[in-house]
Amino acid sequence: MKKTLIILSIVLAFGAFFTGVAFAQDSTPSDDEVNAIAKQLYCPVCENTPLDVCPTEACRQWRELIRDMLAEGKSEQEIKDYFVANYGARVLAEPPRKGFNWFVYIVPPVLILIGAVILFNSFRAWTRPKSAAPGSGREKEAGVSSSDDEYIKRLEEELKNRK
Repeated sequence: MKKTLIILSIVLAFGAFFTGVAFAQDSTPSDDEVNAIAKQLYCPVCENTPLDVCPTEACRQWRELIRDMLAEGKSEQEIKDYFVANYGARVLAEPPRKGFNWFVYIVPPVLILIGAVILFNSFRAWTRPKSAAPGSGREKEAGVSSSDDEYIKRLEEELKNRK
């Protein structure tokens, strides 16, 4: 009898640790699900404000609209298409990849690549030592040798006289 009570209390103790709380399924989408879609849309009223953080009453209503559409079983793409149909492509956080919008995806990487090549060539040119030919001084540039230059002759004489 004593053994049975001990075993029963151990089983009940372990049972209490391993039980979980079960919640009923809720058909209302969570705020995280709504904000996951709202983050990809911009407020049609406020400029450059994502729909998930916009404090206006209109945005709160649009988030509720997203919640209702999710509850109806609509997909993320269907919700985005609804907003684009009503407010234009400017509500999308990421422009659609078609037509003229391809420039948004192509031009910046190309410009960065061109800039990197120019910078690489400039650094290489700046760090390359200048090759100087022997005897390439001021005399050769002027086309006059040092023995023919009157100024140099006078300077050499004065330096010899100072010693």
